[in-house]
Amino acid sequence: MTDSSAALADALIAWLGRAGVTEVVVAPGSRNAPLAMALWAAAQQDGGPRLHTRIDERTAAFLGLGLTKSGARAAVLTTSGTAVANLHPAVLEAVHAGVGLIVVSADRPARLRGTGANQTTDQVGIFGGLVTTHDIDTVAQLDAVAAPWDSVVHLNVQLDTPLVPDVPVVPDVSVAFSAESRPERPVRRSTSLERGPLTVVVAGDDAGPPARQLAEAAGWPLLAEPTSGARTGEHALRTYRLLLGTDLGKRIERVVVFGRPTISRPVSTLLERPDVDVLVVPGPGVWPVRPPRATAISAPGWDGEPDDADWLDAWRTADRALGRRIDRLLAAEPALTPYDVAAAAHAALPAGGLLVVGASSPVRDLDLMLRPPAVGTRRKVIGNRGLAGIDGTISTAIGAALGRRDSTRNLALMGDLTFLHDQTGLVLGPDEPRPDLTIVVPNDDGGAIFSMLEQGAPAHAASFERLFGTPHGSDLASLCAGARIPHLRVGSRPELDQALASPNGGIDVVEAVVDRLGRRDLDLRIRDLAAGL
Repeated sequence: MTDSSAALADALIAWLGRAGVTEVVVAPGSRNAPLAMALWAAAQQDGGPRLHTRIDERTAAFLGLGLTKSGARAAVLTTSGTAVANLHPAVLEAVHAGVGLIVVSADRPARLRGTGANQTTDQVGIFGGLVTTHDIDTVAQLDAVAAPWDSVVHLNVQLDTPLVPDVPVVPDVSVAFSAESRPERPVRRSTSLERGPLTVVVAGDDAGPPARQLAEAAGWPLLAEPTSGARTGEHALRTYRLLLGTDLGKRIERVVVFGRPTISRPVSTLLERPDVDVLVVPGPGVWPVRPPRATAISAPGWDGEPDDADWLDAWRTADRALGRRIDRLLAAEPALTPYDVAAAAHAALPAGGLLVVGASSPVRDLDLMLRPPAVGTRRKVIGNRGLAGIDGTISTAIGAALGRRDSTRNLALMGDLTFLHDQTGLVLGPDEPRPDLTIVVPNDDGGAIFSMLEQGAPAHAASFERLFGTPHGSDLASLCAGARIPHLRVGSRPELDQALASPNGGIDVVEAVVDRLGRRDLDLRIRDLAAGL
């Protein structure tokens, strides 16, 4: 027999408390009213969850994703119908990135399904085969659901009338909410690596410190993406993507991969080479070990002295030389470039700070310009690299900034299309928690990344702008003014540095005007700098 909506609401509050949820994002609706009102009451009590309300379910889901990625634990609550479907982009990102997002959708009782009622659809299995839907109509069913940290949990709760209690809900002081610590990933040093093969360590998204620790212990070069959590210390290389195309890259005999490489074609080409032995430490998410011929291993250990010091020295020397060439080339450019913007954003990040980087060009620009900081400075760089979409990035950044409460400063770097894609992320009600967050937007009026790919070749110039360049001509200042968000437009590196040195507090936007039409030529000139190394 289906339990009452009031009983299911009380049970959900208790379940979220046991699951370690500290943040709850609610999107308004009728069918989810019993759950929303119960969550509001729980948020009023001391030690209760922090409540966030969003009118856009897609924004709400990415907010929850950002909160969880930065260390908190979030649940997202929606009503029925298309509201649930709007969660799908963030759910897919969470599944592929191995983020434990909790999704709660309200539904009709089973007896009323398929009757043609308004705002209803089949919500069981709505996220496909990657996510299991727990279709809940009793407290006992809910209590049996586990809530792992590395996967999405979908609770589809059947709620019958009455949907609003006769008397106002009051906080249940018997429910304890606590920040349950995220479980540490098990480290099993059962794979011992031998000396000899010329080896590099590749640290993809969310690889974590073990990638750096192995590189340091073995004396190997570290090829770490910005969001790897491993790009620190003296073994991490700034220009590795370009160096892979040189004679040094051709000499590689073995690769040890942590995390999931997401931004580099040269790295993908390296992993597919038949003459290279690829060892992969599987990470979170649903991705298979790749390439298919790679060997999956447990976290590798290293005993004894470091490997051949000449191998590491050669990479370091080439990296320093190429980095100087790149800096000289960019310094001679007459106008601000996207690389300047990426470098300035990371340079403005103090120890203990957070940087959320958007997909497409910005994460690649940052990859080339990010000088590895010292180990232990706790600069956290994250992005939505599970599926590397540009959607929901503003909301993810706001969530990440709110979730990392001890951050010394919060920055976000994203392109203009990414910014425009999530405009509703800036719509916050007057009572909503707001972080201190500076959003840096290199605005080139379109999709610059495509100019550097095959479709950006001169042969396709006739169709490029309409299909891939997609100029929009949007006035970001007016958009920000409509959302009451402070905005500053800059066009030079000194102006950008000054803007980043003087944050307004709260959420503010720094728009850096850059050129897209010369981007392909600039990228080719940078690539040519690696010739002869």
